[in-house]
Amino acid sequence: MAATLPATSYDPARRRSQPDGAPAAPRRLAAWPDVLFSVLAHAAAWLTLLLLAAIIGSLVVGATPAIREYGLSFLWHSEWDPVQNRYGGLVMIYGTLMTSAIALLIAVPVSFGIALFLTELSPAWLKRPLGTAVELLAAVPSIVYGMWGLLVFSPILSTYVQQPLQSLFAGVPLLGTLFSGPPVGIGLLSAGIILAIMIIPFIASVMRDVFEVTPVLLKESAYGLGSTTWEVMFKVVLPYTKTGVVGAIMLGLGRALGETMAVTFVIGNFNQLNNLSLFEAANSISSALANEFAEAGEGLHKASLIYLGLVLFFITFVVLSFSRLLLARMKKSEGSR
Repeated sequence: MAATLPATSYDPARRRSQPDGAPAAPRRLAAWPDVLFSVLAHAAAWLTLLLLAAIIGSLVVGATPAIREYGLSFLWHSEWDPVQNRYGGLVMIYGTLMTSAIALLIAVPVSFGIALFLTELSPAWLKRPLGTAVELLAAVPSIVYGMWGLLVFSPILSTYVQQPLQSLFAGVPLLGTLFSGPPVGIGLLSAGIILAIMIIPFIASVMRDVFEVTPVLLKESAYGLGSTTWEVMFKVVLPYTKTGVVGAIMLGLGRALGETMAVTFVIGNFNQLNNLSLFEAANSISSALANEFAEAGEGLHKASLIYLGLVLFFITFVVLSFSRLLLARMKKSEGSR
């Protein structure tokens, strides 16, 4: 004879057979550690939003005199003359965007090659030391990169890159202008290369991690069908990990846009835009703030510097928002297939 459950035991069938109007079992109150944890988590989230709003508000308030004086024309005027009290941010905005673009053009292929080698081609004994060495590059202070770039890299760039390029493309209409200017080793190209060296560890580390999450079965199946390593990477690994790859690139771009000390050492800190040469000394928003903010007096000079900070904040916000939209679209396209 089958044993029957005691009347006090929990019976799922009896629980389901209760009429709709029957009162539900009393819900157990959460313990106080759970309540405290929930309160602290919500407080941390709201604190982040409040800090962001406070930063934006302080930038807008500090830049109000310059916004009233110049409006949006501040973005496309290139004159920056503290003596005459006239300011325009085009040179700094151009320098920020150009150095970041040069850094990405160099860092993305190099980072992809590093991640490819570490995940597919590296022998087992070399994988860990090389991966650690790449990550250690991210721990080097930016001012050390700047000093190395000014004292060591700039003379090498001037002698072995800038002068040969000028001799090779002299007289060529577009390339001659692009490589004109004094070959002294400082300028947009030098700053872009230093930025590329700085962001390579971030992009390469994230790419390596996302490449390693690709299922081994997918790669082994492709190899079994006769695919080469190049075909496996571009037809199997990259389509599977493209969301993470785009995130890694945006992470490096965000670092490049806001870098200060390394760029200040090698960009030349020149507030005029004479031509579009990569060898010309220029300026960036972060380097202009580092050089002039401590000596700026009250009035339009200080307000214009804060306006530059607001523009940099907006540029970073637009880049990160675009990356989020791009990642969301990529995930949506993956889910629809």
